[in-house]
Amino acid sequence: MAIATATAPLLTGSPPRPRSLATWVVLAVTAAVIIILLAAPGLIAHTGPTATTDGILAPPGGAHWFGTDQLGRDMFSRTVYGARPVLAASLLGVIVATVVGVALGLAAGIAPRWLNAVLMRIVDVLLAIPVLMIALILIATAGSGVASIVIAIGVAFTPGFARVVEASVRKLRSVEYVQAAQVFGASSVRTSIRHLLPNLITEVIVLGTSAVGWAVLTATTLSFLGLGVQLPQPDWGTDLAAGATYLSTSWWLSTFPGLAITVTILAANFIGDSLMTALDPRGESVGGGR
Repeated sequence: MAIATATAPLLTGSPPRPRSLATWVVLAVTAAVIIILLAAPGLIAHTGPTATTDGILAPPGGAHWFGTDQLGRDMFSRTVYGARPVLAASLLGVIVATVVGVALGLAAGIAPRWLNAVLMRIVDVLLAIPVLMIALILIATAGSGVASIVIAIGVAFTPGFARVVEASVRKLRSVEYVQAAQVFGASSVRTSIRHLLPNLITEVIVLGTSAVGWAVLTATTLSFLGLGVQLPQPDWGTDLAAGATYLSTSWWLSTFPGLAITVTILAANFIGDSLMTALDPRGESVGGGR
């Protein structure tokens, strides 16, 4: 999981100002689209995702913008509704990984040296295992479905968050005001919550946003392999796999779900880069990524 990270300047002055208003406009529009796709996809799609018509394998046109599939279902509607399970699983999975990974990284960063070494060696072992392999093992154990994908993404992505946060915490502990707080008797927990965690917020936001793209790829791959959302329910990975059989004659069945996956991943990466620039205009970096 390759994630670029940055951290905000220490909280000693006014918050950094974004370089461009356009960045925030793009973020607002993207957030609105995500909310609509998750909460009310019917505002965009004109038919239900499982409704059939007489036009079987009809090419893209005025009546069906993305064509129809082998059962006469509108592919535009399936692509719109298919965003819901993908985005829900990806966002929830990244949230789980963020919460657990930040807590683990923060604990390891302030822990005694021997405990830090034990925790980080475990994290290093997990980082050496491909994310998809971890997800496949968990899915095979827990069964298919959106909930299983959320758990799989959460567990698979946690080590990356933990490693980056732990490295940042170790660097922040050398800052004068953190050392001063410890000298004056502040406990490790108080120091972490009051002084370390606030300076990790920007980095965690950027890290999490960038991870969404990888989570989308993981979720759709699992569905493509038949371990996620099952037919006839719409899902980009499931529809991509279903259309592969007809690729030579009905190219639109796999093309549009594939484009949706690609655009979403690119959008997540763009948002991550934009947030890094907006929240860290001075480019002060403290972390690295997987």
